[in-house]
Amino acid sequence: MTINLKKLDALRKSTFNLPPLKRISSPPQALKFVNARGFIYFWPIKDIDLPSLWTTVAGDRPVADKHDDPGHITWGWKDDALNKKIWYYAKILRGKATMISLEIAPYFYALSENYGSPEDDYLIAYHEGRLSQSAKQIYETLLDKGALNTLDLRKEAKLANAKDSEFNKALGQLQKDFKILPVGVAQAGAWKYSHVYDIVTRHYPDLAEQARKITESQARAKLLELYFQSVGASQLSDVNKLFGWGSEVTKKIVNRLVESSSLIKTEHPKFAGEYFAVKQVT
Repeated sequence: MTINLKKLDALRKSTFNLPPLKRISSPPQALKFVNARGFIYFWPIKDIDLPSLWTTVAGDRPVADKHDDPGHITWGWKDDALNKKIWYYAKILRGKATMISLEIAPYFYALSENYGSPEDDYLIAYHEGRLSQSAKQIYETLLDKGALNTLDLRKEAKLANAKDSEFNKALGQLQKDFKILPVGVAQAGAWKYSHVYDIVTRHYPDLAEQARKITESQARAKLLELYFQSVGASQLSDVNKLFGWGSEVTKKIVNRLVESSSLIKTEHPKFAGEYFAVKQVT
C-alpha cells in the first residue's frame, strides 16, 4: 500500500486552508481554525510540515519582510488576543511561536516538567540542571512581582547586563516548558513594543488540574493523532523533529496508533523509507 498523492494533496489543501478554500480574513475565523487543528504554528517553519496562521491568511508563500504586507495582519490578531485567553500562544514546538487550542493545551502541559506546584517545580528543574540560572531569575521575578514587560523583567531579574542571546534563550526555555507565556504587549523600549510575560499557572489557573488526569502516553497519542490529521502522512524522523520526544518514544506511540488502526504503515511513491499515514490518503 502506498500513499495516494492526489488524496494527500487534497487533504493538505483542506487542513492548511489553501485554495480553493477562501483565505482566513478575521480573528473569529482564526480562532475557529486553531480549534479545528488543535495546534498550529504562527509562522511557517522551514522543513516542518504543519499548518500556520500566516499561510491561512497570506497563502502558501514565505513570510514577507515588508511590514506593510497584507499577511502581517496576523500580527495584530495575535497581539490583541494575548490577554483574552481564547487560545494558548507561546514559543513551544521547536521553540517557535505556536498556537494551541484551549482544549488541547492540557495535553501539552501534561508532557511538561511541571507537577502542579509553581513555587516548587522550577526549583526541582533548576537543581536537576534542566533550568538555567537566568531562567530561574526570570521565573522568580515573575512569581514575586507579577506580569512584567520585557524591559522591566530584565531589570527586575538583574539581567540588564546579560547578553540578549542569554536573556532570550532563558525566555524561550521557560516558554517551552510551560512555565511562562506572553500575556500582552506594552509600549516600552525604543520600538514602543514589548511583550508582557506572566507565569502560566497564574494566567491559566485551571490548566495544571486539567492536565493532571492525562497520562504521558495519552497526551502523546492525542497530539500525534492531531498532527497526522493535519499533515496526512509523515516519517518518524519528521515527527521527532517537531516534538523532540526521542526516536524510541516516538516510535512506540506511532506503533500504538498503527495497532489501534488510527494510522497505517505505508510507503511514499516518490521517496524511500517507511511512512505512516491516515487512511484518507492511501
